[in-house]
This record gives sequence, structure tokens and C-alpha cells, in this order.
Amino acid sequence: MPSSEPEITPELVAGHGLKPDEYERILKLIGRTPTFTELGIFSAMWNEHCSYKSSRLHLRSLPTKAPWVIQGPGENAGVIDIGDGDACIFKMESHNHPSFIEPYQGAATGVGGILRDVFTMGARPIACLNLLRFGSPEHAKTRHLVGGVVAGIGGYGNSFGVPTVGGSVNFHTRYDGNILVNAMAVGIAKTNEIFYAKATGVGRPIVYLGSKTGRDGIHGATMASASFEADAEEKRPTVQVGDPFSEKLLLEACLEIMAKGCVIAIQDMGAAGLTSSAVEMGAKGNLGIELDLDKVPCREQGMTAYEMMLSESQERMLMVLDPAREAEAEAIFVKWGLDFAIIGKTTDTLRFVIKHNGQTKVDLPIKELGDEAPLYDRPHKPTSKKPVIDATAIKPPVSNREALLKLLASPDQCSKRWVWEQYDHLILGNTVQPPGGDSAIVRVGEGPKGLALTTDVTQRYCEADPFEGGKQAVAEAWRNITATGALPLALTDNLNFGNPEKPEIMGQLVGCVQGIGAAASALDFPIVSGNVSLYNETQGRGILPTPSIGGVGLIADVLKAVGIAFTSGQKVFLVGNTAGWLGQSIYLRDICGQEEGAPPPVDLLAERKTGDFVRGLINAGRVAACHDLSDGGLALAIAEMAMAGKTGLIVKKLPNNIPVHASLFGEDQARYLVSVAPTNATDLQSSANAAGISILEIGTAGGDALQLPDEAPISILDLRKAHEEWLPAYMDGRA
Repeated sequence: MPSSEPEITPELVAGHGLKPDEYERILKLIGRTPTFTELGIFSAMWNEHCSYKSSRLHLRSLPTKAPWVIQGPGENAGVIDIGDGDACIFKMESHNHPSFIEPYQGAATGVGGILRDVFTMGARPIACLNLLRFGSPEHAKTRHLVGGVVAGIGGYGNSFGVPTVGGSVNFHTRYDGNILVNAMAVGIAKTNEIFYAKATGVGRPIVYLGSKTGRDGIHGATMASASFEADAEEKRPTVQVGDPFSEKLLLEACLEIMAKGCVIAIQDMGAAGLTSSAVEMGAKGNLGIELDLDKVPCREQGMTAYEMMLSESQERMLMVLDPAREAEAEAIFVKWGLDFAIIGKTTDTLRFVIKHNGQTKVDLPIKELGDEAPLYDRPHKPTSKKPVIDATAIKPPVSNREALLKLLASPDQCSKRWVWEQYDHLILGNTVQPPGGDSAIVRVGEGPKGLALTTDVTQRYCEADPFEGGKQAVAEAWRNITATGALPLALTDNLNFGNPEKPEIMGQLVGCVQGIGAAASALDFPIVSGNVSLYNETQGRGILPTPSIGGVGLIADVLKAVGIAFTSGQKVFLVGNTAGWLGQSIYLRDICGQEEGAPPPVDLLAERKTGDFVRGLINAGRVAACHDLSDGGLALAIAEMAMAGKTGLIVKKLPNNIPVHASLFGEDQARYLVSVAPTNATDLQSSANAAGISILEIGTAGGDALQLPDEAPISILDLRKAHEEWLPAYMDGRA
């Protein structure tokens, strides 16, 4: 080993995130001490971010198949058939740690990375979404992090030219030291023109595409697999730097060479950069890979093999090329002003060989790099059951009118317009329903069909009961898609948890995965892609368990989709059973100051039955507007529909035998609000009764105020003022 490389010591091994028993596993596997570069490669391939060593065992239980699923987990992104020869390709990933360290670039490169996952499979991206979780608004760093993350998402997506059409933003003190930035991308390709990472053929050229390699992002994947202590600022060099304009060029160049038939296999250089992309391509094809790093385009002088293999510089791809099309492919990349370099070849050795400056720096068994990664069945302790809250024992501390206004102005429930107006949600011209409703709707090409897209999770439910919380996250995504009239088809997930070496945290992960699986099976809503982000904790304090769900649904004609705005003269109905469940509700937390109790149970049969009924009404043209009920229950849903339609409502009837505050703010599941023309009201009630579904007419839309039972009216202007003012005031330093 050259003297310039450090000696492999226990301290160096530990610094690479490898435990002593894992290092012993490496020694046994290769029969010698690894080189410094080999140690770095094992560190990258065997960390949580790349190997899923703590979660893989449990992820196997998730439902991933359906007649419309073309590709499930295991590729860059999931693929589903949406008819007419079209495929939808989508995935969600996290960029949590980088975004806490450097919020603009962390969030920006999170968007860039997930876009590459989609277009590396041959899809043109048509939409982005996100799910963001920040610390308490009172925390010193929160405002800075919100501003940087939102600017980074907008800066990258807007410049790249893809609309950001939906998302979710919450605040909680448990995210003070570890925010969550989950990014989702959706693209469209032809079902017979999808590209995969599996390399084939011996002696074929391996081509480096895109931007040059630098020293940014080295150890990014390893950093993402470790908890924060007091050293977050020291990890700033591990954060990648993005260039959306280069990524746009890379997209166009990749799609062009794909269309020309030049590509055998292609892989995004994401986490662990050149290492993971090369290993995955070779291992999937049962081939060896040999790389000559002297040929890698670098933007910095004197880069070592270690640095080149672990760099996570952005906007890069690795490709196995048809040798006969080499000149044609290179001409395309030169035309787009991007690097194109043949840096290696496929072999029949099943070895991963790296050469630099005439020396062999790496010689490892390629399949074992992934296949022999540790797989842990970590001890897991189930979360103790919380007591059911008796709604009659909860005495309202304020009037229902005051409670509604306070919730509308709260950090979690206030309008997020300040966020989504910084994103271009109309670029490409196919956004039919923008942010602000249950799901965004994006037309596919010239239509008439479209996709309904949403991101969801209620983390306080997952903390109280991981199984029910996991079920509810899937059920809410299913409802949000259904409420537009679309048919839910498939989901992607991003499982964000604390330290899995703590049995109670591992118990949260296991419980949520089981709940997600149960709901996905019952609702025919398979998981086709996803990501796991663990060690989300700072100085021993973990985040709330946050299994983000990204849902995709299909609507045959976007002109038949409905939004949440009711209009004057329409009859408004509550569909679904109401019991007044206040446990873990926003009302109990933010009005009563009690973050406690069991969350609402999720009856998956009721979800399916009620959702299918509502979707059928929408598709038959019998419903004018629809909104699912979730945070804040009936009262917040009514207020949101009233504000969207700029039309008031006098609530004349509520479910019987339930305290009024529980009827208004309870968070029972499997419920929708629908508005219909008066001529359809009797028919709607008859249909619901025939289907055995609870339905209650609560009032007729009209006027300029919302009036709850036995309360003074609230003007629509006052509702909007409460709802719209908090976030801009907070970001301006006025709240």
C-alpha cells in the first residue's frame, strides 16, 4: 500500500461508520486488510443509507405487486402501467441530514437526486412533491431552515423546469435538531421504453456522463447514516452542491441517447456516487466491473481514488454503452456541453477492480459488496398502548368558534401558500389542480387522463401507535387521491426514524411497516419504490416516527376531477361514521394542551367501502366538490372548503349523541365532505343508505360567513385572515 494512504486502524474503521464485527466480516470476506479506498467503499456500501441493514428484513413483508405494477422496489424508481402504452415512474427519497447542515444546497440536491432517479429510467419528469418537517417555530434555527429549504427546493425545481405541485409542512420540537426533507418526483415514459441498471455483455464500455467530479459530498451517504451530536457544522463539506441547469442538459442528453438506442444499462450516481452506481450495475448483471480513474473527468487537481469513488458530486450518470453506438452517443453529449468519458468496461470476473495512476486500488468481489452487507434483526420493543380518550371528559377551554380560528392560524394548520408560491407549479402547462387541495392533478400529455399526486403522514399518530399510524398514513393518501375522483394505484414511501439500535425506536419502525403493509394490501395500493432514513436524532433525541407516504392515482378525464371548493346553493353532506375521536387530535394538542391518548383506529374495510362509494359519485358527475377529513376533523374541513369557494355555510346539523366539540374536531377516519346540487341531494342520500354508508346533511352553502352551532358567525374574510397570516408573519419575524 502506498505510504501516502493512512494505516487501517480501529479508529479509522470506526470513523467510517463500521463496527468492529462488521470490519471482521470484511476481513473474512476478502482474506486480507483492505486498502484505504476499499475501506471507503465498504463504508459506503454497508451503511444504512445504501444497504438497509436494519430495515431490509421488515421491508420484505410489504406488498409490492399488482397487475399494473411493471417494476417494484429494487430499481432507481418504481414503474406502473397507466394505460395507452404509458408508464408512470416515481420515487421518494430523503435529504434530511444535508438539509439541516446546509439547507439551500441540501434541499436543492435532494430535488436533483430524485429527478435523476426518474429520468435515468427513461422518463421525462412531469412533477415534484415534498414532505417537510421542521422544529418548533420558537427554536433559534427554525426560521433559517425553513427559508433555506424552501428556497433550495424552488431554486432547483424552477430552474430545472419541472412543476412542484404538492407537499406537506409541519412543525414540532422533536425536529429541532434533525429536520426532514423528503422529495418525490414523478415522470412519464412509454411502457416499452423503460431503462434499467442491469449491465449485460462482457467487454462493453462503461461511460461516465454529465458534470465533472469534485470533492463535494464525500462521505455523504455515511453521514446520512449517522446521528448528529454537536458536530453538524463540521459536516458541511459532506453536503453536495447542485446545478439545475446542468441537470436539465443531462436530462435532454440522456433521453436523446436512449431514443437513439445507445444505452444498455444506466444508473444515476446518487448516494456513494461512482461506487454504488458501478457496483449495482455489475452485480445486477452478474458481471465484473473494471474502472480506470485516470479517465474520470475531475474539476479539482490531484484527486485520489478514495475521493473519486466516494464523491457525491451532482448531475452525473454511469452507463453501459452499445459499442457500435459509441461515436453517436459521444456526439450527443458533446452537443449538450457535457462530459462523456469511457472509464472502464464490463468483465466476466465478478470482481470490482479500480485502477489509478498505474496501481490497483481496489479488487473486491462485486456481488458480495451488496449481498454480504450486514442484515440485522434488531431487538424491537412494541410501543405501549395509549388509553382511549373519553370525549365527554374533555371540557372545551374556549368556544368552538375561537378554537377553529386558533387552529386555522396554528403553524401546522395554517395556509402554506408562502411555501408553494415560491415553487413554479404551472410550468409545462399541465397542472390542473395546484397545491392547496387534497391532491394535485397533473394532465398526462394532451390528456384527457391525469395523475393525482399527494404526500401524507400524521407523525403524532405514529408516535402513539405505530401500527395504526402506519395504516392511517396510507389510508389518508388513498383518501386524498379518491377525493379528486382518481383511482389510487401505487405508493412510494420514505421511512424516517431515529436510532434503530434502540429497541423502542426499532419497535416504531416495525410497527409502522406492518401498518403500512396492512393498509396497502387492503386498499390494493402497492409500494413500488421507497427509501429508509434512520439515525434521525441529535444528542440522543430522536424525531417523531415519520413514515412519509407518496401516493399516485389515475383519473380518466381531468375535466371530471373535483376540488374542495363548494359554492352557493350546494347541499353539503358528511359521508362516513363519526364517533368524535379526540385522542391525538390537533384539537386536544393545540387547544387543550394535551398531546396524549390513542389515535383514531383505521377501519380498512370502511375506508375501502366509503372511498369507493365517493369515487363512484364523483366519476358519475353527481358531486360538485369533495374534501377528505383529517387534521382538525369536520370543522377544519368545512372552513377549508368555505375559504376555497369564498362561500359561507350555516352548520345546521351534527352527528347525534356526541359532544359538539368532539363532533366538530374529532378525527375519525374514512370520512369525506361532499357538496352537491340541491336536485341531487335526495338521490345521494338514497344511494348512501342503499350502500350502508352513513351520511348526514349538515347545511346549505351560501352567504359570506361560516356559522357553527350556537356560535357567532365568522366571516370568510376573517377565516382567510386567520389562515393566511401566520406563516408570512413568522418568516418576516413578526409572529
